[in-house]
Amino acid sequence: MITRCPNCGTTFRVQATQLAQRSGRVRCGKCSTVFDGVASLSEPAGARDQSANEPSPQLALFEPSEPSRMQVLDGTSADAADADFLREAPPPPRRGPWIAGAAIALMVLLFQILLLFRTELSVIFPATREPFAATCRVLGCTLSLPRKPDLLAIETSDLEADRRREGIIVLNAVIHNRAPFAQEYPALELTLTDERDQPVLRRVLAPGEYLQNNPGPGPGRGIAPGAQATVRLHFQTGGVHAVGYRLYLFYP
Repeated sequence: MITRCPNCGTTFRVQATQLAQRSGRVRCGKCSTVFDGVASLSEPAGARDQSANEPSPQLALFEPSEPSRMQVLDGTSADAADADFLREAPPPPRRGPWIAGAAIALMVLLFQILLLFRTELSVIFPATREPFAATCRVLGCTLSLPRKPDLLAIETSDLEADRRREGIIVLNAVIHNRAPFAQEYPALELTLTDERDQPVLRRVLAPGEYLQNNPGPGPGRGIAPGAQATVRLHFQTGGVHAVGYRLYLFYP
């Protein structure tokens, strides 16, 4: 059977088995046009008068040297180009699970970053403090108050002997929180000095120690924004002779 390319007019000899594949759709080996080989079937002029032993005028079209070889869309061919055309396209990779996994990993990373900087974020965005606190109650972490020692100051302080008890001194101090947010109570370092300003006794006082007998909120509530905390603490000197002192605040 003879079929003709509707685009370039090249004719090709085809077999019925070839046309049966892909419902007769074939590709022109000359111009690469894909067309219906069955609808384009034709009979060459004088074909019925040719002898059975006479070579067909279309036979040369199927010689390997000719550029107009017929390529069937769904069949086996020795031609490498035809094989590439006929090969089924591989299924697209399944990217859904990878995208979902990447999205979950990104959310976990974002959650860890938020949890790491929970104290700073709760200061910048006060509305987030309660959600962070609730999350920490579930996860077993703590939501601490900020620690900015440069925004704390010892406004006044003095050290005096207890007149009623020998060997007992009384420390009085006022800590001022100059920050616009609440802060943790700092630790205090008290150093007693002699006449040459040399240390003879040093003691570090934790918030729970110097606030235990003081009125007001406990250490967990911190020093409110712009507020002052009063410190009054009695302690023994251990018999050392001191004439001066130094008082510092810091965060361990």
